[in-house]
Amino acid sequence: MPLVAALAVLLAPGAAHAAPSESELSKQITEASDKLEKLVEQYNKSTEQAKSVQAQIQQLETSLGPLAHQRDEARQRVAKMAASAYAGSGQLATWNALLGTSSPTEVVERLGTLQEIADTQSSVIESARDAGDKYDQQKSSLQQALAKAQDDVTKLTAQKKQIETDLKKLEAQKKQLYGTSSRTSGRYTGKIPAVSGKAGIAVTYAYNAIGKPYAWGADGPSSYDCSGLTKAAWAAAGVSLYHHAATQYDETARISRSQLAPGDLVFYSGLGHVAIYVGSGKVIHAPTFGESVKLASIDMMTPYGYGRVRS
Repeated sequence: MPLVAALAVLLAPGAAHAAPSESELSKQITEASDKLEKLVEQYNKSTEQAKSVQAQIQQLETSLGPLAHQRDEARQRVAKMAASAYAGSGQLATWNALLGTSSPTEVVERLGTLQEIADTQSSVIESARDAGDKYDQQKSSLQQALAKAQDDVTKLTAQKKQIETDLKKLEAQKKQLYGTSSRTSGRYTGKIPAVSGKAGIAVTYAYNAIGKPYAWGADGPSSYDCSGLTKAAWAAAGVSLYHHAATQYDETARISRSQLAPGDLVFYSGLGHVAIYVGSGKVIHAPTFGESVKLASIDMMTPYGYGRVRS
């Protein structure tokens, strides 16, 4: 049942007898949460793409920006030279310099010098023009890519807000009818397993994140979404991962379930969700809206695949 239809039934006057069961409401909440998570991962991808494009624009400004400036200055010099030649002053100055010489040999030498200057100036202008044109083309392309990524982020944000609104209403109805709503967990107080190397740092980070709330697009330190948690855990170990579950799958090396070791990543829901494996058949993950980071069985959902972080 669509969320809006479900809410209409719940809120309609005289519809108390048609109130859904706790399991039905839980199912609707789970379905909406899954939809939200997929949307959040799309948002994360668009946000990361926007950051990447902005970095490329900055790099372009650093590498080719000065040459583009030279190109513009060269164009101004050429315009001034043309105006001067048109007025006759530049041409007269050249002929006066030549006619003022004392011998034909000196005239030839001066002509040769003038030609060298002209060739050098032409080469500089040509080089600056080529670099400047390249700068214009690349910046235009990057600005279009940035505009698209930012537009995607805006649209996804609006969709996310609508789903969150529906979820809050469903959670409120569940609490009103059955006394329960969100599914949060407290901080982990048990013993954190000893794992060597960078994987150990990532695993320890994940254990210390247990109990912190889920928040879409967040990568800590106070809240996380699924790929934000795995990104932050491995960042603590000095390894950079993209804030997007499907991209993290591409960034990691494929391994089988029998090869799993603490620190490896486990992917679910068609690459829509990711968790960090901590050993003994357990993973730590940031589940979804209304929940907090928790320790769970690796089979909480059917795994899609497994990845080893290249550290």
